[in-house]
Amino acid sequence: MTQKTAMRTRAGGRSARRAVRTAMNFDMLPGLTNRLPLCEVMDGTQVERIHNASMDILENVGIQFRDPIALEDWKKAGAKVVDEMVYLDRNLVMDLIATIPSEFTYHARNPQNNVKLGGRSSVFVPMTGAPFIRDLGDVRRNPTLDDLATFHKLSHMMPALNSSAHHIVEPYDHPISQRHLRITYSSMKYSDKMFMGMTTSPKNAEDVMDMCAILFGEDFMEEHAVTTGNCNGNSPLVWDETMLGAMRAFCKRKQPVLCSPFVLGGANTPASVPATVAQLNAEALSALAYTQVIREGAPAIYGHYLSTVSMKSGAPMAGTPEISLMNFMIGQMARFYEVPWRTSNTLGGAKTFDAQAGYESSTTLSAVMHAGANYIWHSAGWNEAGMHCSIAKFVVDAEQCAMAYRMAEGPKWHDFDQAVAAVSDVGPGGHYLGHEHTQENFQTAFFMPELFDNNSIEQWAAEGSVEITERALQHARRLLGEYQEPQLDPGKNEELLDYIARREREIPAAAELNQEF
Repeated sequence: MTQKTAMRTRAGGRSARRAVRTAMNFDMLPGLTNRLPLCEVMDGTQVERIHNASMDILENVGIQFRDPIALEDWKKAGAKVVDEMVYLDRNLVMDLIATIPSEFTYHARNPQNNVKLGGRSSVFVPMTGAPFIRDLGDVRRNPTLDDLATFHKLSHMMPALNSSAHHIVEPYDHPISQRHLRITYSSMKYSDKMFMGMTTSPKNAEDVMDMCAILFGEDFMEEHAVTTGNCNGNSPLVWDETMLGAMRAFCKRKQPVLCSPFVLGGANTPASVPATVAQLNAEALSALAYTQVIREGAPAIYGHYLSTVSMKSGAPMAGTPEISLMNFMIGQMARFYEVPWRTSNTLGGAKTFDAQAGYESSTTLSAVMHAGANYIWHSAGWNEAGMHCSIAKFVVDAEQCAMAYRMAEGPKWHDFDQAVAAVSDVGPGGHYLGHEHTQENFQTAFFMPELFDNNSIEQWAAEGSVEITERALQHARRLLGEYQEPQLDPGKNEELLDYIARREREIPAAAELNQEF
């Protein structure tokens, strides 16, 4: 080998190694086991006070179930039913929730993306439900089905996100009555991670279950969780027919549901953190218990949506101290009942991706990690109180989740002895940059954010003075340019499209949810 050839070979080797170091890795991180110490702000006596207050609400105030099927189910289960009011004995509630699995595994269509939920196992799930998008040009507008596909593609490529969710944004270019079919297909098609199922009506939920049966198999669903439904309560103390019907569709097929009271602290709950938690706890327990009336052993998740209300304007607020306190308390209550629990993550009320958005989101992200939440929903994109999903914020939030994941793993001790040995090698006044241990571990020793700029102001200015929003949008464009679709099985894909076509013929196109067809 000539000297020039050897030099080219060495240079090529360096280039190849550099390419490997700088190439983006889109593989999903393994399911998170949260090793952070839990922040528990109540002692045992206070947990019992919340529990007993909730049981008093269930027994003496009652929960309104605005659904004749649920009322009949409760009568058969032994509850006291007066008109639409259901009064639940505490022993009945505790017996019912005892059959909820404390842990289970979500099965994705790519088995490598299966994740465990419950105990100290957590998942990050993007936001859903935004009627507006801030797009790749940072323009706020109505979304389309193509925009929804963009978010599902980004979800697929962000390693810390465990799910593609469902209607991250509302696709306005499809009729409301048929929209759930295309949303579900998009979740399935553009990502092979787990996803959520629409519960906007009982009929819609049944369609989702049928599509899941096509993708995974009816028998497989009997023993494996493949999707998640969310059922929101109408606080204070009401569960309606739409949500209860959707809950039955999921539970009968043994698919998990989030039982989520919708809290606007001070407006639909008392103006007190402990009393709000007592009411929310009663509402969640009533729905969790009902899941077991529907089908014993069906997986269910203690849910909630938390915000506090500005007494100046009536607007919901995010990132407040009380929301963090309630997350800590709800985590304690869920562990008291030995059920997995859901929270909301990077929420914010800011109108753009500004400092307010960052502060609000990071405050809640830190709290939910230290609260030990399991199903960490609304983890990417949420802004303007959920009115829009921002592509820029989506990718930054996802990186923040990756940072939280790294923090929750705890200190890594595997190379402690070698690292300490480097101290004697380097000695006083030296540096570690060229040390063998540093060279072997620098890529994984400390998290290196891609979307934060930590260079000098001179270098930042020389590179165009790019702020975080534009930097994030550039990153999103690069991701989408490198996206590779995880192909559906051709036979299942054809069957799904045939099912959608048939249901779109059966369901009249209308600007309202399908409740009948």
